[in-house]
Amino acid sequence: MARADKATAVAELKSEFEGSAAAVLTEYRGLTVAQLKQLRVTLGENAKFAVAKNTLTKIAANQAGVTGLDDLLLGPTAVAFVKGDVVEAAKGLRDFAKANPLLVIKGGVLEGKALDAAEITKLADLESREVLLAKLAGAIKAKQSAAAAMFAALPTNMAQLADALRAKREEAGE
Repeated sequence: MARADKATAVAELKSEFEGSAAAVLTEYRGLTVAQLKQLRVTLGENAKFAVAKNTLTKIAANQAGVTGLDDLLLGPTAVAFVKGDVVEAAKGLRDFAKANPLLVIKGGVLEGKALDAAEITKLADLESREVLLAKLAGAIKAKQSAAAAMFAALPTNMAQLADALRAKREEAGE
């Protein structure tokens, strides 16, 4: 690879690191081109899966201010640059790795923090952002409904108390 080509590749990788919310490093040894294409389709527009030389990836990561990846850049490495929902991309990688054991998740980086493979799996076990937001909205609505029911119960209880007092006075003959 000529020096100009390497500089261009480093610049592209650096911009990917800077523009991504997360980057997941994988080992793809033994996967066919068709399987890699299927993985790219599985990740969708949410992530970009790129195969790059380890040395160029190290240089680009260091230039972008990303640390903690040097130990992971051994052997054939591909990087999934996640621009959208990180959980969804992690789930896509995890599910693809289950179906194709030759894809090994090595680790990655999320918002500047280095993650190992177990942490990426934990991230994949989370529910999607939309589901978490829906649960939060449901919890807020439930609290508001409970408060509204409590405030509505006060006048009702007062009216029942007044009616019981009136009925008691009528029985007593007052």
